[in-house]
Amino acid sequence: MTPALPLAALGLIDAAFSGFRAYAGRDARIRKHRAVLRASLRGLAVGSALLLVPILTACAVLLTATDQSRAYDRLVDGGTAYLLCIAAYALAVALSLAAYFVLPFRASTLAMVIGLGPLTLLRPLVLAAGCTVALAAGGWPSLLVSATAGAAALATEQIVHRRWYSRPL
Repeated sequence: MTPALPLAALGLIDAAFSGFRAYAGRDARIRKHRAVLRASLRGLAVGSALLLVPILTACAVLLTATDQSRAYDRLVDGGTAYLLCIAAYALAVALSLAAYFVLPFRASTLAMVIGLGPLTLLRPLVLAAGCTVALAAGGWPSLLVSATAGAAALATEQIVHRRWYSRPL
């Protein structure tokens, strides 16, 4: 089984959250559902475009390999290891989000402060760990693809912020 589809799904979900994070805290209005949706869609659009880079990188690795079957197997092994690392992080974020939405106000605020805050700060380290396990499982081609995917994930929020939200309201 190829890990490409679950990784793409996680990348797109992360891109939408990146758009939200780029917008978060900029508006003191209580009813801001449209602005949040717009920010998430902007993140999704930018993230979708940036996720083409690791896809094209994987295609280039496969097209330039002398043994395409072996290169494909190495990419699958590295992608699977990367997926396991990222999926563990995504599960922790999902549990923290579930606690935020399900628990009463004070407990949900605590879940946000204890869970989502530190997890957001750990995101670059998780991506670096994913690249490390991809290298160990699939070698240098897997590292190249996972590093471009990690860079795309980290760049999405920055691009959305600079493009739409860098000026004061």
